[in-house]
Amino acid sequence: MEKTILHCDLNNFYASVEERKDPSLKGKPIAVCGNPELRHGIILAKNQIAKSFGVKTAETIWQAKQKCPGLILLPASYNDYHQASKEVKQIYLSYTDYVESFGLDECWLDVTSSVSLFGDGKKIADEIRERTRKELGLTVSVGVAPTKTLAKLGSDMKKPDATTVITYDNMKELVYNLKVTELMMIGGKTAEKLAALGIKTIGDLARFDREVLREKFGIIADRLIDAANGTETDEVKHYLDKRKPKSVSHGTTTPRDITSFNEAESVIYALSELVAARLRRYSLVAGGVHLIIRLPDFTDKSKQTVLSVYSANAEIIAKSAVNLLNSLHTFPKPVRAITVGAFKLFDGDGIQQSFFDEDIEKKEKLDKSLDKLREKYGFDAIKRGKTMLNRELLRGLESDDDFLPFKR
Repeated sequence: MEKTILHCDLNNFYASVEERKDPSLKGKPIAVCGNPELRHGIILAKNQIAKSFGVKTAETIWQAKQKCPGLILLPASYNDYHQASKEVKQIYLSYTDYVESFGLDECWLDVTSSVSLFGDGKKIADEIRERTRKELGLTVSVGVAPTKTLAKLGSDMKKPDATTVITYDNMKELVYNLKVTELMMIGGKTAEKLAALGIKTIGDLARFDREVLREKFGIIADRLIDAANGTETDEVKHYLDKRKPKSVSHGTTTPRDITSFNEAESVIYALSELVAARLRRYSLVAGGVHLIIRLPDFTDKSKQTVLSVYSANAEIIAKSAVNLLNSLHTFPKPVRAITVGAFKLFDGDGIQQSFFDEDIEKKEKLDKSLDKLREKYGFDAIKRGKTMLNRELLRGLESDDDFLPFKR
């Protein structure tokens, strides 16, 4: 049975949410950016007017201001973006339970079983666009297609606030002349390798000899050709099917360079709190910890270690990361940024800890109690002793996107 899949892409999402909050911003060039005082000074998002001046995501603030002197800069309001994303998903869920997020602003919907109730894919897409505009003050572009890849291609074709339908009858006309990099799984390096084989467009890829491509790319060749031909079989996940990560990490660029061990230790403990809380949210424990430090010249140094016991406890993770720091760096040579990560992740219920380690059991009970309090009052409401030191270095850490699930 041919599927009907939608890819919904909210237009200029961060900037649109800011305009919704402050209607006086409409009609003016605006950009959401990191805080330059915290050395996060890049453009995170922009509205259509700013885009017309050539403002680009990920460029520095000063570059954007050169292109558009009247650009209005706004700090990122991640709580508001998460809330708006949830509101939009409630509209999606009124049509199907199969809603798979692809970031805050994009989702796939499998409405195959819904067409008998709501009409064909285009009708559902148009209705979603209308409801999103009227009920939430946001716009969304929707691609309708038999596969996830083609649906995403469709949502990119017309912006803003548009529906594009790709079928097996019109896909050669609409898709085959597009550059192969328009396929979401093809980056620059893969495109270079394909170009060496004479594959520059999606049509070139769709028609290419599968066996020859397998010799060059291995098993990924089938995935590439199937995506180009619209024959992939990737399913849209159920909304409640939360995929567990293979690793978890949190990093921060501090407002000023870190020049002492005590300062670095405070930052590591704060980052470890975030890592551990996220592990517990997924019911995971970690068997290893890695540490990355970035120097003022933007060079990175990293090291990792295996834990003696699987854990989702912040103190255990932090102590391991601090030990890595001791072997990785010598102060007072400055450090610009620190990232703490956990790997070798396993289901927490499937790991048997020592029956005799009462200390670990107490730590786990304390962590669960802290999680409940943070769910209610926010992650920043409770701090461990070491994270209370050198607080000025932790400014902005609470704004990290990954932190926000704790502020519901």
